[in-house]
Amino acid sequence: MSVLTSIQNIFKIPELKNRILFTLIMLAVYRIGAHIPTPGINSEALSKFLTEKGGAMMGFFDMFSGGALSRVTIFALGIMPYISASIIFQLLTVVIPALGKIAKEGEAGRKKIVKYTRYATVVIGAIQSFGIAVGLEGMQGGQFIQNPGWSFRILTMITLTSGTAFLMWLGEQVTERGIGNGISLIIFAGIVARFPNAVFSTFSLVKAGELSIFFVIFLMVMMVGVIGGIIYIERGQRKIPVQYAKRVVGRKVFGGQSTHLPLKVNTAGVIPPIFASSIIMFPATIAGFIAVPWVQAIAKQLSPGTIMYTILYVSLIFFFSYFYTAVIFNPVDISENLQKHGGFIPGIRPGAKTSEYIYRVLTRLTFVGALYLAVVCILPELLIKRFNVPFYFGGTSLLIAVGVALDTVSQIESHLITRSYEGFLKRGKMRGRRD
Repeated sequence: MSVLTSIQNIFKIPELKNRILFTLIMLAVYRIGAHIPTPGINSEALSKFLTEKGGAMMGFFDMFSGGALSRVTIFALGIMPYISASIIFQLLTVVIPALGKIAKEGEAGRKKIVKYTRYATVVIGAIQSFGIAVGLEGMQGGQFIQNPGWSFRILTMITLTSGTAFLMWLGEQVTERGIGNGISLIIFAGIVARFPNAVFSTFSLVKAGELSIFFVIFLMVMMVGVIGGIIYIERGQRKIPVQYAKRVVGRKVFGGQSTHLPLKVNTAGVIPPIFASSIIMFPATIAGFIAVPWVQAIAKQLSPGTIMYTILYVSLIFFFSYFYTAVIFNPVDISENLQKHGGFIPGIRPGAKTSEYIYRVLTRLTFVGALYLAVVCILPELLIKRFNVPFYFGGTSLLIAVGVALDTVSQIESHLITRSYEGFLKRGKMRGRRD
């Protein structure tokens, strides 16, 4: 089936068409809001200053906000406070038994955790927005602020925190009524929105003779290679064979079939680099605006491409890869479910031995997945920093963009396969992403 035919089939399914249109409208609203300036700030002068003086870390953080931070718009904080709150509560559900119990209460428990996460998002957003307001007042003698003082600080806190709360609501609406994960799509839209400017600025530098055309070709080849590697690993999985014993109920025989338990190489997806970035980015950005020598030294060491940043970033990627995999995939539960339904792994005893085997395989796969994430996120950035590319474009942005695109396309294909006519399925040309 051609791509054109697949696109046509999307508009033959009213529900899928409405979901896609709703998602596009919500993302358009986000991009419009990313250009609304925060009151009381000379946005044009401040944006020019931040672009020139902010350094690599500012470019890194600005990437996730789609340029809203450098322009200090109402969405300057982006969705990062929500991600930080999610990290906190996922860690707390493991550390605090009471929260862990709530998280295991099914849909009702999930709603409680989501409610707590929303409250924490507002608190984190208020703290970060207050820090930005104070930092702007002290920057360059307050020349970017029209009326400094508590009125400006409170107004900035309300504006930026409200912007984050709105993005949180918008992301939840996209997840519920649109297609794909709303929070991930907001980050995706922010990253993709910067690509055209990056391309135009690169070609302008080529015309001016400041960049070699051969280096641009090398960069494009590297980008295509990284995208191919991301798709290959994201679709990779280890299939553990599972055999179900035969059961005789009356005159009927149940079971006896062979199947497999698919374990993805990268079970955590794009969550580890996003979580790791959210932890590193904001403190380093704030530190960069504090005129204290030792704070400035720390901010410089936490910039992309430095040894300290690389070690910390890779360590956090490995930590969140194992942590998030442990949260969403429990070998003990899988083993119990297999045993309950008469399933077993050939050569492995049911029960504890099965869970130990799954855990061992999952641990090795997670190591490979974490190593892949670290290489994709760090190697291109080191190369780009070494060759002094004039715009921020590294493996982290590619990883998130490609990962979110794959997940969204997977959901679209799932709708097509389950709701299309029978002849469409028989041809077998439309295949969903392997889970």
